[in-house]
Formats: sequence, structure tokens, C-alpha cells
Amino acid sequence: MTPDTPSNKVALVTGAASGIGQALAVAYAQAGIAVAGSYYPRDPHDPGQTLELVERAGGRCVMEAVDVGDAEQVEHLARVAVDRFGRLDFAVANAGLLRQAALTEMSDAQWLEVINIDLGGVMRTFRASARHMAAGGAMVAVSSIAGGVYGWEQHAHYAAAKAGVPGLCRAVAMELAPRGIRCNAVIPGLIETPQSLDPVNSLGPEGLAQAARGIPLGRVGQAREIAALIRFLTSEEASYITGQSIIADGGLTVRWPS
Repeated sequence: MTPDTPSNKVALVTGAASGIGQALAVAYAQAGIAVAGSYYPRDPHDPGQTLELVERAGGRCVMEAVDVGDAEQVEHLARVAVDRFGRLDFAVANAGLLRQAALTEMSDAQWLEVINIDLGGVMRTFRASARHMAAGGAMVAVSSIAGGVYGWEQHAHYAAAKAGVPGLCRAVAMELAPRGIRCNAVIPGLIETPQSLDPVNSLGPEGLAQAARGIPLGRVGQAREIAALIRFLTSEEASYITGQSIIADGGLTVRWPS
């Protein structure tokens, strides 16, 4: 699906108020794809910004407050997509939670909170969307290079959840293949987003800039680049791709150790 191709398709995107989710909402708008997006009301990101950016791109969008840890709220989002736009073609599980905690100090509550959002939230998004999706539909979940490829100290819960995402996508791909629905995972490398710029729970601006020096392409990625990959995976051009995990990391994971 190119930006110039007319479409009546509809995409559900969780975590659409910032970062990759917001960039994807805009990318879908440019392709004529309507978006039912979600945001977490306790986050500082303004969902109105996504609505404005989508409108500028000539698209249609509705933003709903959703905690992906709550099954009924996720089911409600899927129903909103169908009620508002008449159908549901694509589902992108992008919402996530990042918290730093040393293993020896991590409580069960801290562990379960991240697993519930970063892995359970993907399952709930796929489950709710599958109830409304017809043949030709596609699902994508956003994993991470942390857990999906590498380990990350003081982030065992996050890494475990993100490592589980590709396995979940493979299982969903097999289960929904007879219905003509595809499912893939995207594993972003170091991407400049509000989450990665958080100096408390993630790398922060200085850490991100330092990490960029070890990337073969010489820079961190941008949210729009991951959004473009997701848009491709949900397009007709990717109609024979399912059950895969695609790494987009500027060559970081294939570099020769120095």
C-alpha cells in the first residue's frame, strides 16, 4: 500500500500517542488507512497531537484511553474501530511499559506489571482484534532488541516480555493462517523515542548518543523508520510473510565484534 493508493482499510494501533505508535498512525493516514488508536491516560503524552498529525496527513483517526492490561478496555477499542469505521483490517500491538529494577530487588508485583503489559497486552490486542478481522487481515507486535536479541541488565522483566513476543506471534500466525490472517513481530534496535530518551528507566539522551557510535550505520533509528516497516508488513506487498521476526537495527546485531 503506497501513500497514493486509496484505501478503505482500518488499523488498530495501541500506544499511538507518541513514538513508534504515533509515527505509524501518520504513516497509515498517508496511505488512506483509518486508525483506531489508544493511549494510556497516566502517560504525559497528549493524544490530541496524534489526532492533529493524522488530520494534517488527510487521514481519519479516533483515540481511546486504554490500559492494555485490562481485557475489557482492549475489547472496547476493537469495537470502537468497527463501530466508527465499519471494519478492522490491521492490528498493531505497540503499547509497552519500561521500568528499571535489579533482579535481587525486583518484587513479584514489579515483574508481573511489566509482563502483563508488554506481553499480556499483545495477546489481548490480538485476541480482541481476531474477533473482528476477516481474511486478508494482518497483525504486528513490537518487540525489542533488548530481550528479542540481547540481554539487558536491570531489565529482566522487560527483556523476558519482549523475548516472548516473537513466540506469541509465531503461534498466532499458525492459528490464524487458515483464516487468511498474518502475524509478524518487529524487533527495533535503538530507536529515538520518548521511552528510550527516559534517563531513569532507559538510556537517556547521552546514553543513546553513546550507543549510536557502535551502530554500523552510525546513528540510532527514527520512529518513522519502524513505522514504515510495520506498514509494509500489514500491506498486500507482504502477503506471503507470516510468523516472522524482522530486526531493524542499523546493522547492530550483525557487526563483527571489535
